[in-house]
Amino acid sequence: MTLTPKSLGMTAAAGSAALLLGAFVFQALGYAPCAMCIWQRYPHAIAIGMGALLLFALPILPILIIGALSALSTSALGMFHTGVERGWWEGPTSCTGSGLDVSQMSVSELLPSASSNASTLVLCNEVVWEFLTLSMASWNAILSGVLACLWLVAIARHQKGRWHGVADVS
Repeated sequence: MTLTPKSLGMTAAAGSAALLLGAFVFQALGYAPCAMCIWQRYPHAIAIGMGALLLFALPILPILIIGALSALSTSALGMFHTGVERGWWEGPTSCTGSGLDVSQMSVSELLPSASSNASTLVLCNEVVWEFLTLSMASWNAILSGVLACLWLVAIARHQKGRWHGVADVS
């Protein structure tokens, strides 16, 4: 059985949903996300939306392209975040230990023990969880790259069907 471009896109969108759900599960388990972690979630949400749009009788090529770009962008963000975590390059000063602006921090952020609230400061250059020596950002980069490949295969199959004059390239 050959998967259609539409079913490949919907599969990739479901993969984004699974990765986003996984991020929320980790968050529920107490692994608070840093700013860069949150940035990686937005493209997944867009890919999920593109998967939902595939359910309707719309031109699918733009949807597949946006889905592929979304998966590629979250993969790129994950690679960048991995580099920041590993110290390969500098990250945004707003969420790394090298650029904290102490003058803008509240007393409870500076002295978590002085407050009854838990500290919300999560640094982007610290790895808080690893599996097989890869951080969550690394796993997102790899798995989102796989999802991007699915979107790209869907685009290729759609275009191949159009080139060969197949009436239904969905």
